[in-house]
Formats: sequence, C-alpha cells, structure tokens
Amino acid sequence: MPWWTPRRRPTRRGERGSAIADFALVSVVLVPLFFGVLQIALVWHVKTTLTSAASEGARHGASYDRTTEDGRRRTAAVIDDVFGADFDDSVSGRQTTVDGQPVVEVTVRAHVPVLAFWGPFIAVEARGHAIKEVLP
Repeated sequence: MPWWTPRRRPTRRGERGSAIADFALVSVVLVPLFFGVLQIALVWHVKTTLTSAASEGARHGASYDRTTEDGRRRTAAVIDDVFGADFDDSVSGRQTTVDGQPVVEVTVRAHVPVLAFWGPFIAVEARGHAIKEVLP
C-alpha cells in the first residue's frame, strides 16, 4: 500500500462483550480489596471507641469522690450506648501506682467479627488510665 493511500480504521466488532470480561478480571482484585479496607476500618472504629470509653471511665473513676467500680460502670454504660447491650465485651477496673502516684486503670476486652458483622472473632483490648484525685 502506497504512503498516500489513507488507512482504514479497524472495526471494533472483535471487542464486542469485552467489558464484561474486563469487569470480571478487575473485580476479582477490587472486591476483596474493598472488603479488606472495610474490615480494617470496622476494627479500627471499635478499637478507638473502646479506648475512648476506657479513658472516660478511668477519668470518672479517678475523681476524688468516686471508686474504680464507678469508672468500670461508666465505661460499660458508654460501650452499651455506642454498640448496644448485646456487644460482647468485658470491663475491669483496678487501682495501681505509677511513679508513686495512684492511678485508676480501666481495661476493656471485646470480640470483633472478622468478616464484617459475622464469622470468626478477633480479640481487641483497650486501656484507659487517669491519675487518682486525692485531697491534700
């Protein structure tokens, strides 16, 4: 074919239906990636919420007119408000010392499902600390 002859454009009949095949190939990678990111976000949300609740309970229990049991109950109430009463968690509180200062420590242990809202569970633990207020 001489150089001055215009080229004919190739027809697209051979690519008919290729979008379905492309979607199938790409979705094999993207769908598990999307659900993996969603799962990490769920576990991260639960962990930060439990840490916040434990910290709030520790601060509540560290007030000079409160006990560690008050802090434990406050933490459990916050968790129940956020996740509901049927959330599988255990809350414990204790008083300890750090560098000679009395400290209230609240620990929360919970089980988070691995596959969004069902399936096997992983254990998540969060702790909150606050210096106990004492009258001089």
